[in-house]
Amino acid sequence: MLSKLRAFAHHSYLRLVLAFAAGAMTALAFAPYSIWPLYIVAMAFALHQSAGLSAKQGLHYWLSFGFGCFCVGISWVHVSMDTFGGIPLIASIALMALLALYLAIYPALTGYLLQKLAPKTSICRNLILFPALWTLTEWARGWVLTGFPWLWAGYSQTQGPLKPIASMTGALSLSFIVALLAGALALGMVKRWRSALIIVPIAAMLTFIAPYTSTVESKGESLSVALVQGNIPQSMKWEPDALWPTMLKYMDLSRPEFSADLIVWPEAAIPAPEHMVKDFLYNANQAANLNNSAIITGIISQRGNSYYNSLIVLGNYDAKQQDKGDYYGEEKNEFKKHHLLPIGEFVPFESLLRPIAPLFNLPMSSFNRGDYLQDNLNAVGHQITPAICYEIAFPEQLRANVNEQTDLLLTVSNDAWFGTSNGPLQHMEIAQMRSVELGRPLVRATNNGVTAVVNEKGDITHQLPQFVAGVLTADIPLVKGHTLFTLVGQWPVLLLSALLFGSGLISAFKRDRLVRLKR
Repeated sequence: MLSKLRAFAHHSYLRLVLAFAAGAMTALAFAPYSIWPLYIVAMAFALHQSAGLSAKQGLHYWLSFGFGCFCVGISWVHVSMDTFGGIPLIASIALMALLALYLAIYPALTGYLLQKLAPKTSICRNLILFPALWTLTEWARGWVLTGFPWLWAGYSQTQGPLKPIASMTGALSLSFIVALLAGALALGMVKRWRSALIIVPIAAMLTFIAPYTSTVESKGESLSVALVQGNIPQSMKWEPDALWPTMLKYMDLSRPEFSADLIVWPEAAIPAPEHMVKDFLYNANQAANLNNSAIITGIISQRGNSYYNSLIVLGNYDAKQQDKGDYYGEEKNEFKKHHLLPIGEFVPFESLLRPIAPLFNLPMSSFNRGDYLQDNLNAVGHQITPAICYEIAFPEQLRANVNEQTDLLLTVSNDAWFGTSNGPLQHMEIAQMRSVELGRPLVRATNNGVTAVVNEKGDITHQLPQFVAGVLTADIPLVKGHTLFTLVGQWPVLLLSALLFGSGLISAFKRDRLVRLKR
């Protein structure tokens, strides 16, 4: 008896190790590796192996899968804590693991409900309940506690053939399709190919029809841009003595590129409140005016006792050629970041946490929140929808701010916090998906990479190397029209998932009732 218990314990332990390994393998489906089929294969393996488990075992199994996924996929998070947060390496890794464990709760919830409602392999379990539950829990992960929608399954398809589907109902619909294909593959593992094969042509058909649901077409004009990558070391970025050298570096890099319509400096390129650098802003405004161009720059704006992570426009905004004028500031043609990064830009339970460790006293970690809905920035007569750093990961926020006149999506960032890790490359991948969803070209200006231009199909057309100071120039063909996602967002896939989940609940209730009656 004892030997059987030991064998069972060993088997359970091995099962969790395999689940962790399958989850860890999903990291290879995201940037910079982009081996997009791996996510489907890893998920199918986990789904097949978890069949027949109890609800409690299913929770543990998918918790292990999720822990593997996030431990490896977001391992870069510890870099900022270790290098800039003043936390020892072992403690920063422990905090990263704690975050990964929290994020793993969402796949675990999927596993628990899946095994509770449909414990054995079936069409209902694999092709209805699993995609619905996975989609709903991913959505919840992107919303609860301000949300962390990083490594949604759909982002694994940014370089894959399924990408056009995002133009209909967003990256979350790609998560649904990935889970559906994984469910079909898991059915095939138990020789039920006839039931599974129908999913492949459905996915292919959706990919084929996606472009026909869009009215996006060429506008017949282009916009020339110059994206400035200053490569300012994070260790000196907020040093008072580095303020003027930093600003002058951006101006020196920009001066040869004033023939461009639009010059973009990254997040907090000017690392000081507006009122402290009025003279510099006035001169930069005049330089842009004289060259019939505009500069968009990240800056710290102050309104009373409130500070905001902001973008402002210098130079010509109503048209490429306009009457020259002074820079006035005061919230005119300005964007304030809405979706702030916990710890990095605001500290929850501030009075309790700030005394604990230097991590909770990072520079500029007490920002106020801008409005959810804000006017587009206006530069040389073009409407530009911005997102600062982390908020590019929230598709509904960007969709809410895009309008028919929007010519360009803009995101700025400073990913120097994360060194040479995969974090900035995953960030770029997320930005690409916003172009697919909204059918607009996107420019991304960063301090040290990835600085790039993306077309309306989500493909990178121009890119600067990371960790060098330089300027990326490009002529961007502009488009007009809208995608289906622009009109409906991700709500259709959420509604479908909720209905499928509801039908699964009803089926499980009827099954349990029938079992009780037979007894």
